[in-house]
Formats: sequence, structure tokens, C-alpha cells
Amino acid sequence: MRTHALARACLAISIACAGVAAAAPAAAHAVAGITVAVAPPRLRVEHVGVRVGRVWAPGYWRWNGTRHVWVGGTWVVARPGYRYAPARWARVGPYWRFHRGHWVRV
Repeated sequence: MRTHALARACLAISIACAGVAAAAPAAAHAVAGITVAVAPPRLRVEHVGVRVGRVWAPGYWRWNGTRHVWVGGTWVVARPGYRYAPARWARVGPYWRFHRGHWVRV
């Protein structure tokens, strides 16, 4: 009898975990951007060279909940037929909205 109760508890936990795991990707895609009242600092200058087959994704200021924190740029694999649009902050009224870097078809 005790084994049966333990099996039911394990099944319930497994189902709950599966529900959370299935919902996580949907929640991650639902967030389009972050809006804050604090303007980001000026972009930092990053000197980079050229790398065949790679595109430079420049650094940006990330909001950590209390202040802007610099995230350095990185090389990403080039995608033929696309250009990389870097992350940016845009003024929207009295606020600033963050837009993630993404690929745009040319």
C-alpha cells in the first residue's frame, strides 16, 4: 500500500515537471522586450577585426533589474541571405525599450 502511494506521488511530480518544462519555451518567447525609465549609457567602442564566416554582434547594455550592465560583443556564425540587426535601446515616450539582436532577411 505504501509503495502504491509513493508511485502516485512520483507520477504527480513527473506530470507537474513536464507541464513546467512545456510552458517554459512559450513564456520565453512571450517577452518581446524590457522597458525601463533609466536611459542606457553610451555604447562602448569595441575594436574587432574580420573573421571569415562570422559576423560581429556588438555589445549592448543589459538591464539587470536595478541598473544597466555591459555585455561585450561576440562573433556569431554568418547566415547567408541575412544581416544581423544588433541589440538596441529605443526611446518610447519617457521610457527606454530594449530590442534584442536578431537576424533580418535581405
